[in-house]
Amino acid sequence: MGIADYSEYDGLGLAELVARGEVSPAELVEEAIERIDRHNPRLNAVVYDARDEARRVAAGDLPDGPFRGVPFLIKDLGCDVAGMPQTSGSRFLKDVVSEHDGELTRRYRAAGVVILGKTNTPELGITGTTESALLGPCRIPWNPDHITGGSSGGAAGATAAGIVPLAHASDGLGSIRIPAACCGLFGMKTTRERNPGGPDDAGRAVGFGVDHVVSRSVRDSAAMLDCTGYPEPASPYAPPPKLRPYTEEIQADPGRLRVAFSAETPSGRPIDPEIAAALAETAALLESLGHDVEERGLGIDYRRLYRTQGVVGAANAAANLHSLVQKIGREPEEDELEPLTWAGIRNGRKLSGERVMGAWRTLRVLNREILSLFEEFDVFLTPVLGTVPPPIGHIDPVGLEPREVSRRQAKVFPFTPPFNFTGQPAMSVPLAMSAEGLPIGMQFAARYADEATLFRLAAQLEQERPWKDRKPMIWG
Repeated sequence: MGIADYSEYDGLGLAELVARGEVSPAELVEEAIERIDRHNPRLNAVVYDARDEARRVAAGDLPDGPFRGVPFLIKDLGCDVAGMPQTSGSRFLKDVVSEHDGELTRRYRAAGVVILGKTNTPELGITGTTESALLGPCRIPWNPDHITGGSSGGAAGATAAGIVPLAHASDGLGSIRIPAACCGLFGMKTTRERNPGGPDDAGRAVGFGVDHVVSRSVRDSAAMLDCTGYPEPASPYAPPPKLRPYTEEIQADPGRLRVAFSAETPSGRPIDPEIAAALAETAALLESLGHDVEERGLGIDYRRLYRTQGVVGAANAAANLHSLVQKIGREPEEDELEPLTWAGIRNGRKLSGERVMGAWRTLRVLNREILSLFEEFDVFLTPVLGTVPPPIGHIDPVGLEPREVSRRQAKVFPFTPPFNFTGQPAMSVPLAMSAEGLPIGMQFAARYADEATLFRLAAQLEQERPWKDRKPMIWG
């Protein structure tokens, strides 16, 4: 039997139908497959289809988790699923297949989801747009001429189109928040190592990257983090434990928060007027809800921050390639990596150990400056993007010179990276729409390990300015 309103439910809603016996996991999987067949040719969100395996799993005994029977997708980057490709969007890795499930995948399965396949990502997750030579461009369901953001663009595109209610995503410099903003979703970047990265997490040594989900509802994000967000015994930097389940936090009043907001960009260039207006409207909304709101920036030396991070990032790119060469057994050919990727690797190979460690020391000091500001306010608000989601090809990592890609990214994505450097939680909330019908997301950051405050605030905003009934052009 068909479920005509399948896409109207969030993940917990679908699981409730399964629990009541109104629908089976197998039926939910068929609904998701039908939507992949109908929408994916235009979106290019799902890049590996595991429908036969999903049908087998859905017909068997699933764990009795809160998402039992819910169709789910994994990003094709950093999250191993046994027997599925792990290309990381790169021609150099096009033949890599994961031999085992990673720890996070095991936790997703224990939550009850049925994994349908893998989603699109740019090469090695480097860019804020999902357009690679291997996997091709991923398109936004609101207007397929525009980007879904990156690097979790496929996850966001599939979720926004109603193929799945939530999907795995990851965030190294904004890669959960940017696609969530582009696609009109909720996206929580968790505290560093809140979710597991192991056991094969050597590539996360710099600590910028985290995993979680993009979702259409706040409660799905909270419930999934309750399922997955507890320390691994061997985690070297596990954050402080939560005080209570996040599904309880979203039922609580956030109280009277001190909110600072700013449109300042690292370059000093102003953001698009439409984005600035959405920021001002969000600040006014927060004030109307009883929060104390003031306009103020971080006041940090952005030039020094990004110059320092650039050294660390380039060194990590070179080390990452070294690991990949060991895995593949050979060096990549020139055309097996994109120009932007090569640029980072070659810069990294020129660096001395002294310079890299000096950059690490400077970054630590700058991170302390940012973290100390949160003694003066509870939440820091900015837009996620400095512009509306640009057209496909505007930030083309394959065809543009690396310097031009970086210049355009700096204009479009000026706000998200600092909270990866510090490890703080930050979220994108879909609070506005542009005049041409494209989503606008607002970023909220909180103190280290304080996802609870963000979840409480997100639930309040979702109730006050609900986004559930907004539907994109390609939907359901």
